[in-house]
Amino acid sequence: MSTFTNKIDFAVLLTVSKANPNGDPFSGNRPREDYEGYGEISDVCIKRKIRNRLQDMGERVFVQSSDRSDDGAKSLRERAENNPEIKKAQKAKDSERYAKIACETWIDVRAFGQVFAFKSDSVSVGVRGPVSIRTAESVSPIDISTMQITKSVNGDTSEKKASDTMGSKNRVEFGLYVIRGSINHQLAEKTGFSDEDAEKIKQALISLFENDCSSARPEGSMEVKNVYWWKHNCEMGQYSSAKVQRTLSITVKDGVDSPKSFEDYIISTNDLDGLTPEVYEGR
Repeated sequence: MSTFTNKIDFAVLLTVSKANPNGDPFSGNRPREDYEGYGEISDVCIKRKIRNRLQDMGERVFVQSSDRSDDGAKSLRERAENNPEIKKAQKAKDSERYAKIACETWIDVRAFGQVFAFKSDSVSVGVRGPVSIRTAESVSPIDISTMQITKSVNGDTSEKKASDTMGSKNRVEFGLYVIRGSINHQLAEKTGFSDEDAEKIKQALISLFENDCSSARPEGSMEVKNVYWWKHNCEMGQYSSAKVQRTLSITVKDGVDSPKSFEDYIISTNDLDGLTPEVYEGR
């Protein structure tokens, strides 16, 4: 496996149309928003989707959803202990060896990091990953609507309520969101994250919503528009991630009060000297 050469920053533009991109369980599963009305998608949600795409691409993933388990393991502890080399490192209380094997085995561990601390373990292992992702934010305040729904039949004969009991679904009418992230060279060296792994992360971002539909996110309601990929010319990066991310400019077109489509925005990059992003269209 090759090494990781130079620092990378990236940004993803995605649209949400009549869907719930990331419900908040403490707010009746309403789409997440901040106190100023801007929509949010948690970094945990984004990493889950990236893991799913990597798994679809044939990669070995440690943190799998229970409905997508491909190795029969029913817990993270069981998945870790099913690896004989990890089992040996655990018994020897060799945390360094434990982390090395985990990074070699699972792409999400060497990308995002992982804490291995289970009740039955005699060793606790922490891995810091090089791929960091911020909470996605909408460019404009979002409009959340609530739709009342009914069910046509009771789920159980013991239910006292009528079959037409009311319920509700929440959705974002339209929103343009931005995911921002970076890949750190120093941490990549420690986990064995490579240029090939970075390419897989990029492909996962380009196709982020493939095989991701649900009742809250119908097919086609969430779409990756563009992925911006800044590859620096040195290990530590020519500029800070904050400075690079600010070069992506997104403004609402004149005369548009409430954006309702991607075409209502003007998108441009103010390239820094010696650093121009590669731009990929979403699939």
